[in-house]
Parts: sequence; C-alpha cells; structure tokens
Amino acid sequence: MASSSYSRSEYLRSLWPWLPLWGLAALLAIFSHGPMPLYSTRTLAVAWEMWNHQHWLVPHINGQPYSEKVPLLFWMIHAGWFVFGVNDVWPRVLEVIFGGAELVLVSLLAQRLFPSRPWVAKASPWMLLALGYAFLFGLQIMYEVLLAVWVLAALLCLTPRPQRAEPRWLLFGLCIGAGLLTKGPVMLLHVAFPWLLGPLWSDWARDNRARWYGRGVLSVLLGGAMLLAWALPAGFSGGEAYRQRLFFTQTAGRVVNAFDHARPFWWYVPMVPALLFPFSGWPRAWAALITLRRPFDHGIRFALCWLLPVMLVFSFISGKQLYYPLPEFAGGVLLLAGAVAVLRDQRPALASTPWLGTWPLGVGGILFGAFLFVLPVLVAHNELHGEWFDNTQRYSRYFSVVFVLLGALLLLRGRGEMRRLAFAGLVGTLALNTLFTLTMWQNFDLRPSAHLLGAADAEGRAIGYVGNYEGQFHFEGRLTRPIERLSEGEQLQTFALEHPDGLVIARPEKLQPTDLRYPLLVQPFRSSWVVIWPARSLAELRAGRVPPEPAHPTRVYQVDEWRFRALQ
Repeated sequence: MASSSYSRSEYLRSLWPWLPLWGLAALLAIFSHGPMPLYSTRTLAVAWEMWNHQHWLVPHINGQPYSEKVPLLFWMIHAGWFVFGVNDVWPRVLEVIFGGAELVLVSLLAQRLFPSRPWVAKASPWMLLALGYAFLFGLQIMYEVLLAVWVLAALLCLTPRPQRAEPRWLLFGLCIGAGLLTKGPVMLLHVAFPWLLGPLWSDWARDNRARWYGRGVLSVLLGGAMLLAWALPAGFSGGEAYRQRLFFTQTAGRVVNAFDHARPFWWYVPMVPALLFPFSGWPRAWAALITLRRPFDHGIRFALCWLLPVMLVFSFISGKQLYYPLPEFAGGVLLLAGAVAVLRDQRPALASTPWLGTWPLGVGGILFGAFLFVLPVLVAHNELHGEWFDNTQRYSRYFSVVFVLLGALLLLRGRGEMRRLAFAGLVGTLALNTLFTLTMWQNFDLRPSAHLLGAADAEGRAIGYVGNYEGQFHFEGRLTRPIERLSEGEQLQTFALEHPDGLVIARPEKLQPTDLRYPLLVQPFRSSWVVIWPARSLAELRAGRVPPEPAHPTRVYQVDEWRFRALQ
C-alpha cells in the first residue's frame, strides 16, 4: 500500500467536529429516559445479582446461572460500581464510551485502508454516527457495541502501517480474547474472514502466506485460551446443567435450529436499507456503488472480504436479530465512503451532479414535518386513531419544525453534502428518541412496579410471576431473592397456599373490571399490562371465588383515556 499522507496532527484536528457532537447527542439520548426493558434491564439484573451475591465468576439471573452471556461487560460495570456505588448512570456512560471508541477506530481503520484517499478517514465516522438504528441500539446496555469495539480493534491490528506492514499478532489475539469474553464464539465470525481472505486485500499476506496463517492461528488460540481461562472454572462452578448449556447447547441452538429469534434465510436482505438509513436514501452513494469497477482499492477489497461472507453466514444461522451484525455497520460505512471517494476521484463530473444529492431525503424530511404538523387535525377528525397518534399529536407541531428545518438543510447544494446529511441524520434520530420519551416511554417505565416489588422483597414476602420472567424488576427494585415462575392453575394455587402474604405479577393483554379492584398496582407495559396481585386474591379469583375486599385501593399508573375506551 502507498504510504499515508494523513499526518497525526491532521487526524487529531479531524476529531473535534464529530466526536463532541456525537458524544453530546448520545448523552442526551441515553439519559432522556431510564434503562429500556427488556434489553437493558436484563443486563443490569445480571450485573446486580452477580454484585449482590458476589458471583464474580458465573453470571446469574433470577437465582440461576446465566449461560447466555460471558462476563466481561458485567465486570466492567462492577469496576465502576466499586468506585461510584451501584447505579444505572455508570453502565450508560460506559455505552457512550464504547460508541465513541467505535467511531475513533473506524476512522483509524479507514486511514490505514485508504492511505491515498484521506477523505474516507474523514467521512467514515460522520457516516457511522448518523446511522439511525446503530445510534438507537447503542442506547441499550448491551454487549454488541463493546463487541464492535473489539472487532474493529482486532481488524485494525491486521492492517498495515507505513512503518510496519506485518500485523500485530499479539494484540490481534488479545482483542479476539476480549471479544470472546464479551459475546462468546460469535467474535470469531466477525473477524475470521478478513483474516482468512487476507491475500485478497493485503500485499503482506499475499507475500507471506505461511506467516500470515501460522501466526494468525496462534493469535486465535491465544484468544481461545483467554476464553477458556474463564469458561473452565466457571463451568465447574456453575454445575452440570450450566456447563452443558455453556459449552454445547447455547451456541448450537442458535446456529442450527434456533430456540429463539428464528428467521428465514433471506431475512436480512430487506432490512439492509433500514439499517443503513439515511445513507441508503442518498443517490450519490448508490451511484458510487453501481459505478465501482475493478481493480478495487485495498480498502474496498477489505470491506467486501469482511461484509459479504459474514452476512452470508449470518443468513444461514437460524437465529437472527437486527443487532447481531452491528460490528459490520462499520464495514458498510467503509464500503460506502470508499466508493464515494473513488467516484469523486475518478468521475468528478458525475460526483458533482446535483440530482445525485440529498434532495430525496430533504423532501422526505419536509413531508414528515408536514405530517407531524397536521397530525392534531387528523386525530381530532378521527382520520387517525390509536395510542401512538393520540400521544404524539400533543407534541407533534414542535417536532415538525425540526424535521422541516432538517429537510431544508438537505436541499442545500455545494460542499459539505455528506456532513450535512450526517448532521441531519443524527439530529433527526435524536429528535425521534426525544419524541418517544415524551409520548411512549410511560409504557416502558417499570419503576412503579419495581419499587413496589422491592419493598415487598425487603419485607421477606415471596413474589411469583405468571409466565416467563426476564429480570426486568430485579435491578430497579434491588431485589435480593428470585421471583418464582408460575403457570395458571395448580402452580398458582400452591404458591398462594404456601405464601399467603406473597405477591403475583400477571401480564394480561386486556384489563378486566377485577383487575382494577383487587390488585395492588396496575400499569401499562408495551401493548399489554403489568398487574401486581396479592397472591390469595388472584388465587381466589382463578378458583371462581370472590376475594375479600382489599385494604388499600389499587394504584393505577399512567392509564390514558384511549386505553380505557379500548377496555370498555
């Protein structure tokens, strides 16, 4: 590869516009509301239970070993709790730090892969920060953003520097190990193909195949040894069932015949435009991809060797979620930015064509703003009805101004088109998150229920849950004992007999009149309800008997008029 003309001082100067902007937007968004059920609350529940019961080696949830995840993220949360005490601020700040590190790493990776096209290193972080789905998912206290950091760091170790063409194999192995301790064996999938296909994009790999593959194998073994250094003692400590699930059932179940999130082979294909929005709506990006011709730049070949086989393997895997390929978003950005850079250099006339600008997104932003402006009128005339429309119309005209201004920004022409698009994408996503907080967060805020359950747990009262409990109350309520999973019928009756002062949590789709008379608390959650009952009252009702009148009235939280109309 050619030596880089992009100096360190130039790189440091390039950080200041996008890193503070993204950091401010991320902090505003992640602290605009509480941890989201069930993703963030489940992670916090595991971290809290490990902390409270000093299970430092084996993650636990609801009193049982938790084989689905490995412990590095929990340990990093604990490190902050040792300093600041138990809170939900530190885990959220951690996610912001991870996201900022991901942006810096993608910029460094672009600088290494496109040394003769410095525009790619400048554009890549702008493009990555503007991806709406990646930004919103980064607000979850989850494992994928940290995993993306280790993936990008590992791939950065493979790429050449002007002073050294050979990869840094020790660091490569350490990054693999850290990724394995973050999300398990899937880390290998994210980094395997850029290494295995190294001779297609790396001159050093092509000239030194034996050393490339031999030392690469040693690096993978080093990463695997780091994982086994935790997994072997954890497996023996967690018991036979945990050991079997940790080493065999968990990964195989997701790959072959998913016990959760099973999707068809083609499921990711129609999702790609949504995942890459707003750049999937930028005609210049499409023109750049369509006009790419061989021979490709090293960076383009690297991105293709990374993206195509990884997404193909993810398509074959039975279990699929939109966030599983989150580290590959950086690869998509590298491919788009590299293609646009090639278009700018090789086809300047086409690259400057106004009709390939951001005007479709500008028009779309103005139309969306107009829709938000007339939404109150449409709701008043019953043209649109439903909980989202009823709640949103209270604030929609304020936010309509934001999207009209962003649309107008995208209709401008001239230099800085990509940055205007990135800025509009980031601000638009932040605005939508704020609108969600003002209108729909009340249907996800489980604090009233968690605090009631926490008080009951502190009094030593048993708690049951009808259905599948996923840890959503443990951290916020600081519960110290497991919640018993129950089913309707004999299990519920037995629980009420054994724990006459216990509580039972139910999740009805619709409320009945008795749900507002006998329970201790009722609150909306997503499209259903959380109802907390005295165990005896619920058991009496289910047995067809009339419970005694409650000593205290039912506390009903955030029940709006639309839901009561649906109930009636």
